[in-house]
Amino acid sequence: MEMKIVGFWGAYPEKSEATSCYLLKSDDYTLVIDMGSGALSRLQNYINLSDIDAVILSHHHNDHTADVGALQYACLVQEQLKERMGKLPIYSHKEDSQAFQKLNHQATVGKVYEAKGREEIGPFTFKFIRTKHPKACYAMRIELEGCSIVYTADTSYFKELTDFSRGADLLIAETSFYKGMNGQKAGHMTSEEVGRLASDAGVKELWLTHLPHFGDLQQLYKEAAEQFSGTIQLAKEGLTWHNN
Repeated sequence: MEMKIVGFWGAYPEKSEATSCYLLKSDDYTLVIDMGSGALSRLQNYINLSDIDAVILSHHHNDHTADVGALQYACLVQEQLKERMGKLPIYSHKEDSQAFQKLNHQATVGKVYEAKGREEIGPFTFKFIRTKHPKACYAMRIELEGCSIVYTADTSYFKELTDFSRGADLLIAETSFYKGMNGQKAGHMTSEEVGRLASDAGVKELWLTHLPHFGDLQQLYKEAAEQFSGTIQLAKEGLTWHNN
């Protein structure tokens, strides 16, 4: 199993970069997690778009879905060029029914994931927990052959997230605010909260993502490290994790 960061900014992309987008691969199966602004362009640095087997969305804020429409038209063109056969599945919850319906397109089909159960997508098993965020959003636990990755998506800290993340090989945690700030109302976590989450959950490695556009980002790393003594990485495009 391989996980790669394609986009990692919160709200909007910095120049020549992207908001939330992650590339998950195992053997010949390729899945994209979230399709934020700028994601479609950046993805093509790593894969041919025709090689995408499925997409899964955590929620329907634009910094996680802005490039879905562009992807749909890319799939349509590929279909016309005989480079893609069948509709690309895009998995999402259905709590925002209007947004979900937009996933159904000439070249894509919306598929509902069961938030209280398990979803088998390709070789991966997904489990979900609803997060604390203004728009319905789901964190994901991805498992394959005894290895696990947890992606918090957008959320403020809540204690159930610790058990959900327990023992993960990799925790990809949104880190939108600095120590001493309060992200509860906005539905986001601070560096201190993320570090404590990683420590309490006993994860092996922590990635800080969904980064803010202000302050010294290295300070986020230092503040998380005050709480978590394991490996920490500050998100950047191309950062890649492999299970051993």
